[in-house]
Order: sequence, then C-alpha cells, then structure tokens
Amino acid sequence: MFQIRTYNAISPSGLGRFDLNRYAVSAEMAQPHAILIRSHKLDAADLPETVLAVARAGAGTNNVPTSALTQRGVVVFNTPGANANAVKELICAGLMMASRDIYAGMQYIETLKEMPADRIDPLLEAEKKRFAGVEISGKTLGIVGLGAIGSLVANMALDLGMRVIGFDPAISVEAAWRLSSRVEKMPNLDSLLRESDYITLHVPAIDATKEMINEESISRMKQGAKLLNFARKEIVHSMEVAKALDSGRLGCYVTDFPSLEFIGHPKAILMPHIGASTVEAEDNCAVMAANQLVDFLENGNIVNSVNFPNTTMARSSGYRLTVANKNVPNVLSSVLAAISATGANVIDLVNQSRGDVAYNIIDIDRAMSSELFASIGQIDGVIVVRGV
Repeated sequence: MFQIRTYNAISPSGLGRFDLNRYAVSAEMAQPHAILIRSHKLDAADLPETVLAVARAGAGTNNVPTSALTQRGVVVFNTPGANANAVKELICAGLMMASRDIYAGMQYIETLKEMPADRIDPLLEAEKKRFAGVEISGKTLGIVGLGAIGSLVANMALDLGMRVIGFDPAISVEAAWRLSSRVEKMPNLDSLLRESDYITLHVPAIDATKEMINEESISRMKQGAKLLNFARKEIVHSMEVAKALDSGRLGCYVTDFPSLEFIGHPKAILMPHIGASTVEAEDNCAVMAANQLVDFLENGNIVNSVNFPNTTMARSSGYRLTVANKNVPNVLSSVLAAISATGANVIDLVNQSRGDVAYNIIDIDRAMSSELFASIGQIDGVIVVRGV
C-alpha cells in the first residue's frame, strides 16, 4: 500500500483521487512514499528516504528544496494552469481597479456613516468627480509571459476591447494554440514596455527574471503606465517601483505580493496573495497533483515535473521498472545489459533527459528479482531504480 503524507488543508476533491484500497493518506505518515502540499515549506533534511515524489498543489515550487531532492532522485510535481482561471479573474479586477478609482471611492463612502441620510446623495453627486477614471477599452495591455495564465489574460483583454501585445521567448506550442491570433507578438521586452498602457507579469521567479522590473526597465515604459504583478514578488525591484510611483513615472502598481514599501502607498493596490484562492482553483490543483502522484507511483509516468523530464509510456507488460540517473554516457546501455544478463527481454522503453538528469521507463517480459535491482543500483550514475 502506498503511503501519502499531506501538509496544509488539501481539497477533498483531490484526496478522493486516492483509492483507499491502495493508498493510506494522512498528515501523520512517518514513512511516506509521496508528499502532497500547498504552501508548507519543506526541508529536504526532514524527508525520509522512503519519499519518491513531492507534488505541490499550485504552480510555484519556491517552498520545495528542488535541487536537493533532484540529487536524491525525488520527482517534484506542480500543477501549471490548474489555477489559471482564478488568477485571470483577479487580474481583471486589478485592471478595473487600476483604471477606475473604485477602492478610494469605497473608502470615502465609509466616512459618511454619521451623515444625515438626506445629505448623502447630493454630496456623492458633488464629490464623484474626485474618483473619475479611464476606460480600459482601446488601451494597450502588454503581457510578459504567455503561458497558461498569460494566454487566458490576453484573450480576456481582447474581449474587453483592449489592444493586446505580448512577449514570451519560450512560449510553448500548447500555449500558442490557446492564444488568439489577434495578440501582437513583440520581438523583445523593450518593445512591449514602450507601447503598453498596462503591463502584466506572468513569468516564473528564476535567476533570469529576478528584478526584471527595475529603474532601467521602468525608464522605457510610457509615462504613467500601470503595472500588475500576479506572478512573483522577486520579479520586481520593490524599492525602485516605489520610487517610480512617488515620481509619477508609474501611475499604479497592482500586486498580489505586498511588501512594506507599498503598504499605505496611495498608488499601490495590494491583495493578500489570493490569486488562486477560489474553491474551484483549490479543487483543480489538488485533483491534478493527486492524479500525477497516482500515475507516477503506479506506472512510473512523469507529467508536469519541475526537475525531471516529462516521460510517459503505455504499459506493454505487467513488469515495469524505472531508472533515474545522471545524464552521462553508458548508463542506459549498462542497465539494459544487466536486464539481459537475467535472460529477460525488453518489450518497450522510453528514455528522456532534462539537464543533468535522465529518466527511463522499461517494460520487460518477466518478473524482476531483487538481484536485478541490486545490480542496476550499483551501476555508476544510477540514482534510483524502482519496480512498478
């Protein structure tokens, strides 16, 4: 029986994907085969050697020690796109709030609690010009990153009457299919910044994107451009964005990642990291994460891993083994030689690599002995061998 340890409150929709005849699921599991988390921060030193996989019910994996787990052969999964619609809808709200002074108007209403009822309507009529805004229809929205969320935002903005331009040097074929042909592709980030009235960020927090929005990039934006960040805090240089708000270089900053520089700032609209906080998104993320763990534990298939190559193969026999190894020459040939030495025949196999790691799924025609596993495990470069 597979043991799954959970952290945080995982949606029952996701937990229901585990067949209780084959899985034991608990937050107290001491020797789990897999970990299922949301925001809990994992420490590799605290994970027992039994752990084969970690699945995060969400897109970001900053709370997972991915590098350390990769060295142990532990597959790390995420759930890209499962919360995309929830984030898209919040970005729609952010666009509206950045264009119309909705929040300040609502705050003003709260100051009128003690006013006589017959004076409220005339006062509001006289004061409404204080909260005048602009319409987003006809304005240009620049989208940096056209993945699952960015492509949904692009199509939504087109429906709202905006001109949409985008930049993504690494757009996937799947994302390109989702994207409307009316989205104008920019050759580089500078071109997008120069033309955009609104800029929304949808890139991962990696070394290449750290503080990509800074004093220099802001200087290439339109005067008074409005910036939305529903990706990650690390993508913007907070101090330099705050300085641009003070000077009027930026007209507004809307983010789901508040920091001290922006709390109380009149041109900052801050949300408490609620982009994926809908019932539907939590269900979708949990279901996707659970399904990925089940397919990996039962079939060895890898889909949506952040550290191992996506590798899947339909079963062609009842005997399957998987091998994770360093991506160096001669490992696979040595594995196949070890299988052949037992008299077994390979029926089908798939081999994929990603950076320094390779992963193999191999179906053979007979049961595997403990001696075969020991033999493969001793091959130089092999990290983990498993029968599934």
